[in-house]
Order: sequence, then structure tokens, then C-alpha cells
Amino acid sequence: MKRILSIDGGGIRGIIPAMFLMALEDELKKLSNDKPIHISDYFDFYSGTSTGGLILALLLCPSEDDPKTPKYTAKDALDIYVKHGTEIFSTSSWRRFLSRFGLLSEIYNDKTFNEVLYSYCGDTRLSQLIKPSIFTAYNIELRKNHLFRQQKAISHGDSRDFYLRDVCRATAAAPTFFSVAEIFSISGIRYPLIDGGLFAHNPSIPALIEVLKSFNTFRIDDVHILSLGTGTTRKAYKYEDFKKKKAISIGPALVDIMSSSLSESNDYFLRQLFKSVNHSGNYLRIEPHNLNSIDSSLDAASKSNIQKIISLADKMISDNESKMKNLAKELVNEEHHKKDKNEKSVWNFLKGDKYFN
Repeated sequence: MKRILSIDGGGIRGIIPAMFLMALEDELKKLSNDKPIHISDYFDFYSGTSTGGLILALLLCPSEDDPKTPKYTAKDALDIYVKHGTEIFSTSSWRRFLSRFGLLSEIYNDKTFNEVLYSYCGDTRLSQLIKPSIFTAYNIELRKNHLFRQQKAISHGDSRDFYLRDVCRATAAAPTFFSVAEIFSISGIRYPLIDGGLFAHNPSIPALIEVLKSFNTFRIDDVHILSLGTGTTRKAYKYEDFKKKKAISIGPALVDIMSSSLSESNDYFLRQLFKSVNHSGNYLRIEPHNLNSIDSSLDAASKSNIQKIISLADKMISDNESKMKNLAKELVNEEHHKKDKNEKSVWNFLKGDKYFN
């Protein structure tokens, strides 16, 4: 059995999956007799898009004291939104005005965002993450999807390795909100990238494909996926408003529509896929389905809206408490079984050259 943790994009709504993982960590700790635990101990493969990629980057970032132990907890991941969300999504009225009328291509200057990423990630590299993982982005010049693969960074060296802060900046480069991320591999290869949510807002399918590719004889019914969303938005846009506005001014709306439709499509495909092999329970999707109590915009990071998102996440966790507790029991029992059997982890398989030469 192989377990995948996948987290959607969603800007400031990353608070929602971060809080669910906090609750899961607490439950796992209770079941483990209050021993120190980390989310990274219980899943074999990780996939993140945009804000989801940022959360996973922190959960998999190695400690300076022990490179096999994560530096951050889910609580630390939540703090990046609560402590820094408002300043990351802060802009002047003048800049917002210029962006609205097409005189600037993005609403936010990325200076603060880059500083926050450096404060958390430092010079940590993609190859140093403690578990196999992928982060999505899109190359605007090559017009193709780009996956940052931790395994490739290990097996192919500096040409496929990147600073983790640059990976986070690229996967979260949402068009109209932030500028294109022009980043370089450790060996100096240039990549002009934007938010991976344009093709994989819900990155569960790319993760599933990566795992199945890595094991030629692996069966899909042996895969379990925990997919965490940031909420399904049903905001209606009027035809008259779209027709009157310039393309640049409706950019955020287009990003919202595209992200929601992609996430819903991936969710539907995965449900049908696991249902077709009589293993519907192998796919668990957790997200709030009513965002009416909050401003659901990716950049709605006022202090008051952050508190509303926290309240919404609390309600989602309460509504899904039984699912979360059952999952925690499964994870703890499975971890004990692995130790008893002395099974090899996915890490031992994927870090070898057998699959990634």
C-alpha cells in the first residue's frame, strides 16, 4: 500500500488544509501516546500546487539537526498565513488601480513574498526534502507543464535541482496576482514559470501517475489518496460585467473559474477511477463546500477575513471529524505494521537510479 497526500491551490485559503493537517497531527499524537510525530511519517508521496505546494514544502523541509526529520509542523505552515498573509497580499490603492486598467500586469509586488519564503526555506534545496514529492508549475515560453520532482533533483543533480524558495515562488505565481517567476536551477538553467494551478489546481492525478510510473507492477487499488482542497467556490459572474470589462480587469475572475473547474474535474475523475476498481474508500477528499461566510478571493487576506477562514476551517474539521479520526487510526496501525514487517518505504525505491535515470 502506498499513501499520497495532495493539496490544492487557493491562495490565502491555504489556511483550510493547514488547519486540517494540524488536527490530524494532534490526533496522530494522541494515538501514539503523545510521542512526537510528523505528517511526513505517514505518507509516502506528496503533491502540491500553489499554496498547497507551499504547505508541503514546509512539512518536508529538513531540520538542520537531522536531515531526515522535518523542520516545521502543520502549525508552522498555518502561521505563514496568519502571520504573513496580510503583508504578502498587501498593495497600494494606486498599484491596484493601475493593474485594474491594464497599466501593470500584476497586483502585488513579490518583494515581501520572497522575503518570507527565504526566512522559512533559506538555502534548502528541492533534493533535500525528506520524502518524494512533486510541485506543479507552467513554463510560459515552452508552453508546457512543469513538475518539480524531488526524485529527479536527487538522481539528475544540479540541472534538475532548485532552491526550495524558488520552487514555492514558481508554483504560487498566480497570473494577475504575482509576476512570472523567473528562476534558475542550481546549475543555472533558466525557467520562466507561473502557477501550476493552470493545469493541476488539484494535483492528485499527477501524483497518482508519478507513483504508478515508479512501480511497473503496482496496482491502483493499492494506492490511497488524501486530497485536501481549499473550498469549492460558486461565485457567479454576470455576462454583462464580463462583456464590458477589459481582459486584465477580469483576470482574477478567470483564474478563479479555471481553478475551480480543474479541481472539480480531477475530483470527479478520481472518484470514478477508484469506483471502477471497487475501491472508492481509497480516495478521501476533504474541503468545505460552502464559502458564503468568507471572501473567497485568493488574495482576501485582511485580518477579519483570515479569522473567518479559520472559523470555516474549524467547521469543516468538525463536520469531518469521524473521517479524520478513522484516517488517523489507519495511519497509525499501518505505521506499526510497517515497522513490524520491516517493509521498505517508497523513499528507498524512488531515490535509486532504477526508476529515474
